[in-house]
Amino acid sequence: MELTSYGLMSGAAALAVAALAATVWLWPRLSARSVGAVLGRVGVLGLCQVLTLAAIGLVVNTYFGFYGSWADLLGTEPATVPITVATSGLQVLSSRAVPGGRIEQVIMPGPATRLSEEAYVFLPSAYFKDPQRRFPAILALTGYPGDPRNLMTRLDLPGRMAHAISLRQVKPAILVMMRPSVVLPRDTECVDVPGGPQVQTYFARDVKADMIAHYRVAAGRDSWGILGGSTGGYCALKLAMSHPDEFSAAVSLSGYFKTIIDGTTGDLFHGDKSLEQRNDLMWRLAHLPAPPVNVLVTSSKKGEREYPETVRFLAAVRPPMQASSLILPSGGHNFNTWNRELPQALPWLAQQLTV
Repeated sequence: MELTSYGLMSGAAALAVAALAATVWLWPRLSARSVGAVLGRVGVLGLCQVLTLAAIGLVVNTYFGFYGSWADLLGTEPATVPITVATSGLQVLSSRAVPGGRIEQVIMPGPATRLSEEAYVFLPSAYFKDPQRRFPAILALTGYPGDPRNLMTRLDLPGRMAHAISLRQVKPAILVMMRPSVVLPRDTECVDVPGGPQVQTYFARDVKADMIAHYRVAAGRDSWGILGGSTGGYCALKLAMSHPDEFSAAVSLSGYFKTIIDGTTGDLFHGDKSLEQRNDLMWRLAHLPAPPVNVLVTSSKKGEREYPETVRFLAAVRPPMQASSLILPSGGHNFNTWNRELPQALPWLAQQLTV
């Protein structure tokens, strides 16, 4: 049974309730002062707590999307072995109609990087009405470890895009929904790791090449934007600033501005100080020419620990780079906050794109 399945959550909740009922029923029999009775009371109380915590943990994990599978949770996926790249290019695994268009589940092979990752592609209804027309595209990234399905189930990016199109707030655009962690369980922070996975290049080059080859997506930088939350927000800013020839605009939802190094990442730079600096967005603003990109960063004055750094980032931006902000009075680092920001952030990004 899948880690995020409702069946597992319901089963865990039912077991917790049953354990509580059994405890109430057995308690009179365990009221004696004998060693066995004391151990019995400790045992049933411990079992109730374990089952209750397990049920709560499953609900919280599914709600926030921390782990998408048992392999993600247990760390049993190979850390550095990519999926074998198919020679036939992008592969469509499934396709289904949704309000305002169609969603296709695909595998994005990386001919240059030899990486490969699952993606969900939203094609607006206009895509099927004019077979000669090319469309702009938005690459949307989750946080770490992330599940690309959360971009649909928790943030409803396809529904938001279809709604904005129907209101004529934006012209039709394609969504490419992915997670940035292409070599789980390792978190690569969208870094081209020396001697390791070239994740930044994968998103900047391979994913774009796959989309342009398989779908009617415009190739120019002015037709491509990138959006992400948390780790995905950091990746969105970094990809746009590092590859202004590929992306013209980006949105960072509660993103940060410097590579996080911890037990999930390992050594990403292998002593290469120059590479480490180039992945620090504040360092880039201070020492490299400003890229000709337009970015939107979001945060909250209360509840977001990256708020002070967001203010410093905005102050450091200089032409030709342009930066806008969406700052809430309060909000946490979670889907609820991002759902409050997306009604403005997603149309803003789509409006930056042209064909």
